Amino acid sequence: MSANENRYETAVTRYFEAWNADGAEALAKAVAAAWTADGGYTDPLADVRGHDAIATVIAAAHEQFPGFFFRPAGPVDGHHDIARFTWELVNPTDGSSPVVGSDVITLTEDARIRTVSGFLDRLPAAE
Repeated sequence: MSANENRYETAVTRYFEAWNADGAEALAKAVAAAWTADGGYTDPLADVRGHDAIATVIAAAHEQFPGFFFRPAGPVDGHHDIARFTWELVNPTDGSSPVVGSDVITLTEDARIRTVSGFLDRLPAAE
């Protein structure tokens, strides 16, 4: 694995650790480990900067889908300071994934995330 490939994998691993963190303290630590202090997160539902705001977005997803977890849905692809990957939000009860998305991240040399540009590829049907 090249140094860049390792950097991409490290960043995405930290990203999922943040999205799957349990509890406010663990979430704050995981976000700080994954993102730069002024890092950003943008998807169709959010456009935020900074650790506190990113943690708030993640906490809101956990409130909407209690008990669910995020996992990669394929390999990480990257070049230069950019990586992309697909993910899914999984129901632990039946293994279904009602939400699937793709993210593009920009990185620092130490594999911390500067920005996330997220796309929601599948959402649950409106009730």
